[in-house]
Amino acid sequence: MQFQQTLRDIFGGYAEGGVSIFLDRNALSHDFIPDNAIHRDTEIRQLANIIAPALRGAKISNVFLYGKTGTGKTLVARQVTSELERQARNVKALYINCKMKKVSDTEYRLFAELSRMMGKDVPPTGLPTDHIYKIFYNTIEELGGTVILVLDEIDVLVNKIGDEILYNLTRANQYLENSRISIIGISNNITFIETLDPRVKSTLSEEEMIFPPYNATQLKDILQQRAKAAFSPGTLGPGVIEKCAALAAQEHGDARKALDLLRVASEMAERKKEPRVMVAHVDMAEDKIDLDRAYEMVRAQPKQSQAVLAAIIRLSDAGHKNTRTGDIFSMYETICTKASLKPLTQRRVSGLIAELDSMGIINSKVISKGRYGRTREISFKQSPDAERKIKLTLKENYLL
Repeated sequence: MQFQQTLRDIFGGYAEGGVSIFLDRNALSHDFIPDNAIHRDTEIRQLANIIAPALRGAKISNVFLYGKTGTGKTLVARQVTSELERQARNVKALYINCKMKKVSDTEYRLFAELSRMMGKDVPPTGLPTDHIYKIFYNTIEELGGTVILVLDEIDVLVNKIGDEILYNLTRANQYLENSRISIIGISNNITFIETLDPRVKSTLSEEEMIFPPYNATQLKDILQQRAKAAFSPGTLGPGVIEKCAALAAQEHGDARKALDLLRVASEMAERKKEPRVMVAHVDMAEDKIDLDRAYEMVRAQPKQSQAVLAAIIRLSDAGHKNTRTGDIFSMYETICTKASLKPLTQRRVSGLIAELDSMGIINSKVISKGRYGRTREISFKQSPDAERKIKLTLKENYLL
């Protein structure tokens, strides 16, 4: 009875209304696409110039967008391709987030999802893989023109399925008569392309764009743009946006971190039924995000990435310092044997280490040894709460 009364009090407080902090909380989400991507004019023009020949029916280059998390890669790709679709009847852009579960875990799921996005009714399972390929290519031929595949987190796709998928996509243009496929790959890992098989690299013929981090002033402008859409007038206290921007600028200029800070701080104020978001709420939000982000990132990683992280943690717990990639690979192979995983090559494991580093889950730095050369120091450092939750997740997956 007391439990039900507590729920009535919580839900009733929201139902009664009153002054709300939010006008549209979705404006602070990562999926929200504003009317313009501010402080990315150079990147917008560069990408637009690369894919503009599609307006004349010409083949366009494959493009890879690199940069740290929250530097505007996805936003720019989606805005530019959406505008191209509006201006061209013969262009179709298909966006896939390769980190989404049950969307791009296998070749079948990826091509089934792409086919569904073009209007085909494809069963989630049950068909031979070569048949799902055929459905996909036949659908593209029916559409005609240019199909642009925007593959966000493309390195995750390759780690799950293998780089043969990219080879098959690029080689398909040799057999298509009425249409062509181009790829816009988005990755946080700037060394991703170097991990691909040389045969795959040669078929891509890609162009590359690097997205620099935002500085504190640029992050402030981005937050102010979103805040106008997100909040009721007068609900943001002094210094809130500046604090969120400054904290995110310290972490590689991550706009997502800035938006998360502002959103979580606002939600905390709302739950406390306080009419304004203050700097104190931002401090509380920072503690909560740091814990949740590291844990959620690890939990969402493919099992191979988790196995690499487990190897690093095991070596760290055993007191190893200046851990080298070779040591990690040896431990990783041991873990794979016990967990019935097929080990990846050392080159692919090096790529996963770089990916874990780019996400801030581990720390990797090169230490000079003078005339003895250089060595890479790899360590796992998280808050005690985050470390405990991460280790528990790895244990549940039989990796620790």
